[in-house]
Amino acid sequence: MRNMGRKFYRMHKRNKRGRFRIIISFAMALALMAAPCHVAAQENPEEMNLDQELPAAIPVISIADSFPGKSAVLMEQSTGKVLYEQNPDEKLPPASVTKIMSMLLVMEAVESGKITLEDTVTASEEAASMGGSQIWLKVGETMSVSDLLKAVAIASANDAVVALGEHVAGSHQAFVDQMNARAAQLGMVNTHFLNSTGLDAEGHLTTARDIAIMSRELMRHPLVAEYSTIWMDSLRGGETELVNTNRLVRFYSGATGLKTGTTNGAGSCLSATATRDNLGLVAVVMGCPTSDERFASARGLLDYGFANYIAITPPPIDDQIMPVKVLRGVAASVMPVYTQPGTIVVDKMQADALTQQVTLPADVQAPIEPGQVLGMVEVLVDGQVVSSYPLTAAAEVEAMTFPNALKALTAALFRMNDAPPPVTDLPDPSEAPVCTCPDGCPCQSGGACLTGGEGCPACPKAS
Repeated sequence: MRNMGRKFYRMHKRNKRGRFRIIISFAMALALMAAPCHVAAQENPEEMNLDQELPAAIPVISIADSFPGKSAVLMEQSTGKVLYEQNPDEKLPPASVTKIMSMLLVMEAVESGKITLEDTVTASEEAASMGGSQIWLKVGETMSVSDLLKAVAIASANDAVVALGEHVAGSHQAFVDQMNARAAQLGMVNTHFLNSTGLDAEGHLTTARDIAIMSRELMRHPLVAEYSTIWMDSLRGGETELVNTNRLVRFYSGATGLKTGTTNGAGSCLSATATRDNLGLVAVVMGCPTSDERFASARGLLDYGFANYIAITPPPIDDQIMPVKVLRGVAASVMPVYTQPGTIVVDKMQADALTQQVTLPADVQAPIEPGQVLGMVEVLVDGQVVSSYPLTAAAEVEAMTFPNALKALTAALFRMNDAPPPVTDLPDPSEAPVCTCPDGCPCQSGGACLTGGEGCPACPKAS
């Protein structure tokens, strides 16, 4: 009976706790319905459920498979070498991947000192009116540049990126003009921006290749990775939660960013960056039917790159560099110097086939300017040139003109006049005393005995 009573008590207690949990959950639901939501709005409905269980590993679509997207590019970051491409120059809407250029301009403004991360930005009416992904900025609300960057990089907030653009350029339109100008400087010939957010607009187009180019440029700024690699964070003292729209940041080893994008017109897009063993890659996919397919496609591209390529730094060539003879110069030769080249990306199967070929002339004609190119070094893999870098003059060598010849002669004469006089009063070695020291007495240099020691008489002069 006692055991049955205890069992009944435990069941009753559990039922009470269960009813209590139901009541609390219902009350919380009512509170959330009545209060404004403080979780940053995501790009599209399929990404709005923050409690959704994410896969332990992102599925992979191999490059051997048919990509579900409209275009794709895999680019190595340091060299810009394209390792894989599919319709790389097809003009397509990029959705929020547009914000890569927006973040690039902000990073450049920070690093140039034009703005700081601590600057306070006041939200304008235009910024607060943005739809889509947002952190619900209110007109007149203030936030730091750093927090706004966080909102853009993690949650793809449209209101935040417009506020940042206004802070950098004075107005949203002026900022968009700067985006297009910077795209032209980078050689993004198939890109035209109409806004900084990536919201669908007729004529707002770019390509997978151009996205890879601007992604590569953005990743030159190490500061961006401090934002693009954050999985979860918050704003407004914890009131606004941020969850990264890029699943690879959490689930892909070496992931460093970078930006997702989803609209009805663009489909699901992604520029994914990752680094392993000094090899940095940018994988761009555009126009995928679903979010899962864009992540799987990007992972497939990155996996292919890391499995098949390696970054190698050519070794120093100091032992192959010799001075170059200078004709009619004030110096007889000039030493070539070089700047150590960057990494070379090669197929892993060719890693041991890297060689360097030095080309230098037998002589050069003066005058020689410092930094003047004297020769070249070609980097070859299996006999094929993959890179080259110059050999330059370490110093200036003036031509041997009459004034320069006279100057050199005068300097030589002064050096002769400044030389110490010859020594003429050295003693004749034949007249030097010859000393013999008794056994056990140490000798000084010159043959003299050390005196003062017991049993060591002074050195007698030889007769």
